[in-house]
Amino acid sequence: MSLLWTLIVSFLYAEIVCVVCLVYPVGNPRKWDRFFKSKFLSTISKKAQAYFLIVISALFLLLVDSFLEMRKYSNEEYRNIVDVHVGSKIFQNTRLFRAQRNFYVSGFAIFLMLVIRRLVTLISIQAHYPGYYVKASHEVY
Repeated sequence: MSLLWTLIVSFLYAEIVCVVCLVYPVGNPRKWDRFFKSKFLSTISKKAQAYFLIVISALFLLLVDSFLEMRKYSNEEYRNIVDVHVGSKIFQNTRLFRAQRNFYVSGFAIFLMLVIRRLVTLISIQAHYPGYYVKASHEVY
């Protein structure tokens, strides 16, 4: 795995930890809201929209790149060229597997970025309107 994809996988793991921390009821929403509005995060949040768009666009470019690689290595013309040797067929299947893995990693990273953004928004809303909460049965009170 290249250094770039190692960083993307590490970013995905960090997102998974972040989602678990936000979903698991560690503290009440007011504590989370105070954490979101702390000095450290407030300096980051001034440019948060720009950072979010940059990261999403980079992940989207990696998603498109891995999709194009998947199409390249699963193409029949490419398979016919490679069918001469068994070793090259294994090499081709390895590249196809890596392209598929990269596709799923970048896709899940994009998805979890959107989930984290929505969770932060919902926790902030719940902190400002304490009577507004959603039960497990999805009934709003």
